[in-house]
Amino acid sequence: MKYARQFGIILAVTFVGEVLRYCIPLPIPASIYGLVIMLGLLASKIVPVKSVKGAGSFLIEVMSLMFIPAGVGLMISWNAIRDIWLPLIFIIIITTVVVMVVTGRITQRVIVQDGKKNKESVTESNGRKDK
Repeated sequence: MKYARQFGIILAVTFVGEVLRYCIPLPIPASIYGLVIMLGLLASKIVPVKSVKGAGSFLIEVMSLMFIPAGVGLMISWNAIRDIWLPLIFIIIITTVVVMVVTGRITQRVIVQDGKKNKESVTESNGRKDK
């Protein structure tokens, strides 16, 4: 029953994302709306992480299965892609490298900032103990 509730929360947020996609006339996919909503709910602790952690972990474990329909779609539309496959491969490689570099840099900055924050909190707590 615990997992049913967790999936229910995720599905509810996904549904709200779908509704927003139809209500807001922007070319943004519903999944992005859902992700931003879920991020906001988790960051504001309206939805605690533990209330979706199990279902989220399961979805991450089966993520590779979620790409099968996309792969089949590419195979079906091969006639449309056949003439542009070489530029498409270059674009895929370049964007993949850019995403990896940007993600790595942001992760490094977050780790450095978190380390500074932890160092400051340790220094402050040591200063209080000395007084």
